[in-house]
Amino acid sequence: MLGIGFLFILLIILPIENDRKSAKDSNNNKHQLKQQVDQFIQQEKALQGAQIGISIRSADTGELQYEHQGDTRLKPASNLKLLTAAAALSVLGEKYRFSTEIHTDGPMKNGMLDGNLYIKGKGDPTLIPSDLDKIAKDLKKRGIRSVKGNIIGDDTWYDAVRLSQDVTWRDEHFHYGSQISALTISPDKDYDTGTVLVKVTPNEKGEKPSIQVEPETDYIQMMNQAQTVSTDEKENLKIEREHGKNSITVEGEIPAGSNVMKEWIAVWEPTNYVLDLLGQALKEHHITWSGETKTGKTPKEAKAVLAYPSMPLEEILVPFMKLSNNGHGEMFVKEMGKVVHDEGSWKKGLDVLRNAADEIGINTDTSVIRDGSGISHVNMIPANEISKLLYEVQKKDWFDAYVHALPVSGENGRMESGTLKKRLSKLNVRAKTGTLGTVSSLSGYLEGKSGETVIFSIIVNNLLDEDDGPEIEDKIVQFIHEHM
Repeated sequence: MLGIGFLFILLIILPIENDRKSAKDSNNNKHQLKQQVDQFIQQEKALQGAQIGISIRSADTGELQYEHQGDTRLKPASNLKLLTAAAALSVLGEKYRFSTEIHTDGPMKNGMLDGNLYIKGKGDPTLIPSDLDKIAKDLKKRGIRSVKGNIIGDDTWYDAVRLSQDVTWRDEHFHYGSQISALTISPDKDYDTGTVLVKVTPNEKGEKPSIQVEPETDYIQMMNQAQTVSTDEKENLKIEREHGKNSITVEGEIPAGSNVMKEWIAVWEPTNYVLDLLGQALKEHHITWSGETKTGKTPKEAKAVLAYPSMPLEEILVPFMKLSNNGHGEMFVKEMGKVVHDEGSWKKGLDVLRNAADEIGINTDTSVIRDGSGISHVNMIPANEISKLLYEVQKKDWFDAYVHALPVSGENGRMESGTLKKRLSKLNVRAKTGTLGTVSSLSGYLEGKSGETVIFSIIVNNLLDEDDGPEIEDKIVQFIHEHM
C-alpha cells in the first residue's frame, strides 16, 4: 500500500510533468511552424521581390507565436476595415443608427404644402429605392398632394469632399471608388452607396446585347457599343462612366448564351441621384411640385415631419466587412468626425479613428492611415499591430458584433462567408480579406488543430499579380492550423 506522503508527492509531480510536456509540445509546434513558413517564404516564386508581413498570436494571451517582418509597415488594403469597424463600434456604439429626415418650411392647407420640401441625409449607408417609395407614401398619408415650392436635397451633414485623397481616376467610376455624400442611395441590399447596377444580357450573335439599369433612372445615360459574339469567343466587356458626367458606356463583346454580366457603377454626384429617384417616387404617388429639384441646406426654422432611422451599426457591419464595402468605411469615418467634432470630414473623422485605436491599445504612431476603407496605396500598418488589434477587441462589449461581421471560410451563403466563400473550406476561419493593385492581405481568427483559437495577420505587398495573394495566404493559414 502506498503511503500518504508518497501520494502527496505524486500529486505534486504529475501536474508539473504535464506542464513541462505541454510547454515542450508547444515549443516544438512553434519551431515546426517557423521552419515550414520560413521555407515557404524562401521558395515561393510569387514572393520573390515582394514583401510579406506575418504576425501570429495566441488569442488567449496575446503572446506572439511567430512573426516575419511583423513590425514592417505595409499597405493593408481592406484589412484596414478591421480598424475602422473597431473605431466605429467604440465611438458610435453597436446600436447606433443613421437617419434620413423630411422637413418642411411652410404651412399645409387643403393638400398643398405652401413651401419647400427637404430631404435631409444624415449619413445612412443603407438607403435603397424602396425607402424613397415609402417616403412618398407617408407624405401622401399626411395629406400632401402638391408642393408650392422646391424639392431640396440636403447633404450638409457631411462636407462636400466626395472622394478620399488617394482615390485614382481609374477607380472613381467603380462601386469601390464611389463618391461619398450624407444623402446617398444604393440599388440593392449589397448597399453599394452612390451606384447603379448595370446588367448586360447577350442576344443573338451579331446583335447588340440588352442593357438594364437598376434602379430605372433618367439620371444616367447609357451608350451601348457592345456586341454579342459566338459562343466559343471570350467575354471582353468594359463598362465605364465618363469623368464628371453620368454617361455610361458599355463596349466590347459578350458571347451568346452566356450569363448576365453585372457591374455596379458609381454615379457622379449621388445627392442629385437621390433627388431624381425621390422625384420619380413622388410622381408615382401623384404628388406634384411647382418649383425645382435641387440641393440646398435645410433652414433652422423648418419643421421635421418624418424621420427614417437606418438599421443599427452592428447590422451595417455585415455588408461592410463580409462584402468589403468601401463606401461604408468612408461614411463611418465622416460620421465619427461629425459626432465627436461636429464636422463630417475625413480630417476630423480620421483623427477620431486614430484616437479610438490608441485607446484600444494600437500604436498608430507606427502607421499611416488615409481613409476608412483601405483603398489608398498610402495607407501603411504593421502586421503585428493588426494582430494586436484583433487580440485587444476581444475584451470589448461589442466584440460579438465585430466578429460576427467577419467573413467565414467555406460555402455558407453570401452574407455569411462573404469574400471567403471559396476559400479555406475545411478550416474554421473568420477573417477579413484585402485586395489592391500589387497588394493582398488576410487577418483574423483561426481554430488550430489543437482546438486553440489563433490570431493571424498576413499582408503581402509588391506582388506582380495580386491574384497570387490568396493562395499564399491560404497556404500559410493551413500551416498555422497544423501546428497550433
